[in-house]
Amino acid sequence: MRRTAVVTGASSGIGEATARRLAAEGYDVVAGARRRDRLDELAVKVPSIRPVTLDVTAQESVDALVASLERCDVLVNNAGGALGLESVAEGRPADWQRMYDVNVLGSLRMTQALIPKLIESGDGVLVMLTSTAGLVSYEGGGGYCAAKHAQTSMTETLRLELVGQPVRIVEIAPGMVKSEGFALTRFRGDEAAAARVYDGVPDPLTSEDVADAIAWCVTRPAHVNIDRMVIRPRAQAAQHKVHRISG
Repeated sequence: MRRTAVVTGASSGIGEATARRLAAEGYDVVAGARRRDRLDELAVKVPSIRPVTLDVTAQESVDALVASLERCDVLVNNAGGALGLESVAEGRPADWQRMYDVNVLGSLRMTQALIPKLIESGDGVLVMLTSTAGLVSYEGGGGYCAAKHAQTSMTETLRLELVGQPVRIVEIAPGMVKSEGFALTRFRGDEAAAARVYDGVPDPLTSEDVADAIAWCVTRPAHVNIDRMVIRPRAQAAQHKVHRISG
């Protein structure tokens, strides 16, 4: 039987690129997201991708997806995102709540629901898409950094709790990625502000770069666990140190 991979947040950006890449690696991919129209378009182009309407913040939505699965060999917890760039003093509690609900509790719901199937597969792989924001904090990133730090902690804890089980726990922590919609969502639709994030930065990471890293980790031999992969563009030495070309 063909292996099955579940990818959340698969309607755009890193999630879509990962769904495409895992399909190319021979997986039957269950692509979940709220924007079903985008998923349907993707499935037309890649027949081994099955679209599923999914809201990771709703337990009934997660349960419905899991009930439709015969097996799960790979889970990629990709659904997430950032909202706002205000200081902690000026942050909006609703934004912090939304980021925690999607990034952290969404990953928790998917993980709890699919751990039994990952174990049953005999060689399951759980991929947590975090961020370098989960390793180093920065001004204006309080809410997002807090959520990503929580995801990183969850990943490390899972690895301890599941040791001895046939499941690999992988954390992918990208730096600056110019992916569809991420910065635009963070700046609440302000296209000019979103574009300034990447001004002068030569070759930020693409969604395909991150999908390539995910696919490489997932396809290692069963005894090889890539605990954490930190992936940045060459132009980014750290969260606060980015090379930009003026003019």
